[in-house]
Parts: sequence; C-alpha cells; structure tokens
Amino acid sequence: MHWSIAITMLFLLLTILLRLGWMNKYHVADIIGDFLKDKDASLTEDELIVLAKKIRKPMWDWHIYAGYLLTGLYSIRLLLPFFGEMKFKNPFQKSVSAKVRFEYAVYALFYLFVGASLVTGLVIEFGPKEYKHTMEEIHELSIYYLLGFIIIHFSGILIAEFTSEKGIISRVIGGNKKA
Repeated sequence: MHWSIAITMLFLLLTILLRLGWMNKYHVADIIGDFLKDKDASLTEDELIVLAKKIRKPMWDWHIYAGYLLTGLYSIRLLLPFFGEMKFKNPFQKSVSAKVRFEYAVYALFYLFVGASLVTGLVIEFGPKEYKHTMEEIHELSIYYLLGFIIIHFSGILIAEFTSEKGIISRVIGGNKKA
C-alpha cells in the first residue's frame, strides 16, 4: 500500500512539475511560435496557447487518471483499519514520546491534506462549474504540502537510519519486517 501510494503521488508530482516547467503553456506556445516564424507562418497569441494546451492535454489526462487511482488507493487505506490492518495511530496518546506523537501528527495531517486534494480534484472534474475555480485554487496548493511532506518523510528516514533505527532504509526497500 505504501509503495503504491508513494509511486502514484510521485507520478502526480511529476505531471505537476512538467505542467509548471517544460510543458508550461506559454513555454510551449513560444516554441510553436518560433517554429512557425521560421516557416514564415504565424498564429495569434491566443491560438498558440490553445495549440499548446492541446499538445499537453494527453500528459494532463494522465494526471487525472493517477488522481483516480490515488482516490481508490486512499479509500482502501482508509478502510484497512476496519479489517485489522494498518491502524491509524493517535497523536494525542500520553504513553508515547514527543517524537512519536510528532510522527503520528504528521501522518494525520498528511492523510487530511491528501483527502482534501482528492475531494477538490473530484469536484473540479465532476462538481458544479460554479465551484471549479475555487476548487482549482485549493487543489493547486497541494503541491506545497506534498513537497513539504516528502522533505519531512525523507529527513525522518535518514535521521532514523543514522540514529535509532539502523537498517530502516534496507527494510523499507526490501520489504523486510523488523526482527
């Protein structure tokens, strides 16, 4: 479950970064415009943007498909505790250390933010059109929590590897349980 969610989220992040960078509609429109200029042809700025959007649409469709996949994985993840698997940890437990409470709180926020991203994405796709712009603005903020979580997650893994949980990286990659 962890790796399925992780790979799907990294793929979603890749599509976002492509859309913001190399596949940015203005960047693609400039490339098309330069090409046409060399051929003594031209399109208006609006036409170039429309063409650029058409070029990058298949890539963005994959973002939407991955969003559907993540919605399914997230739903399964939320259901697993009801079957005795992957129980959620309570960050307010008094019996655990502050470090463990912090870890639990970060994961709780992560699942909350992922849920918000998925709901806003689904509203953008299937909801009333009057909410689309607001949902897009909220949905676009997802990149910030995702990047923040990735940094915190990898930092925590490295700290654990070099302090209290030597071999954690090997166990995560290899799928081995702690002895």
